[in-house]
Amino acid sequence: MNATTSSLRRLFNGFRLVAALLIGLAFAALVQGALDGPRWLLITGIPATALVLTVLGDLAEPMRTSMVMTGLRPGGPRAFAPAVVNGVRTVDKKTGRPVLDGRSVNSVFAFDLTVMPDELPAYRIRVCHPLDVQGLTHRSRAVVEYDPEQPWRVVVPNDPPPVWLARANSAPPPTEVKDRTTGLPAGFWTLVTGVACAAVLLVLTRLLG
Repeated sequence: MNATTSSLRRLFNGFRLVAALLIGLAFAALVQGALDGPRWLLITGIPATALVLTVLGDLAEPMRTSMVMTGLRPGGPRAFAPAVVNGVRTVDKKTGRPVLDGRSVNSVFAFDLTVMPDELPAYRIRVCHPLDVQGLTHRSRAVVEYDPEQPWRVVVPNDPPPVWLARANSAPPPTEVKDRTTGLPAGFWTLVTGVACAAVLLVLTRLLG
């Protein structure tokens, strides 16, 4: 790990700590004001808590859309694999939300795919591309290129080898699929830490009050 990466990680962890403390203060003010604290704590705690929940909801939204836009690593390992096309949607490339105008420059195609590599269990993932490569809006099978060491790095190549196209078309659907796009929403542990901070603050307030 180089010095720049280490500094960025410390900075990110510092932001998470500050965010957790702010969440703790907001929740503690809301609870204390609602129970027996001064009215100004309640008046301050309500909008602060609403702001915290709104921000955390916005952070979790990109994860719920489960889009993969990282692509393959330059010079990294890569391999082809057949995939099942579960669906294709046109979404905003920044927010991941569905859009009506698929011709907009801010829109991309979101391919919902079940990748079936040889060495790994089949897994479901969403891949974005500005063009409908391989005509997947009208097909049920696709060929993807992925990183065997980091399977979440998946792209839909424009011109896959014909042998892999034939293999994808003849491949049966998997009997078991691992969903790599699910998990705890972004900001979850920051919220949990903030709630723990709020509990500590409330206990200290009771003991010292």
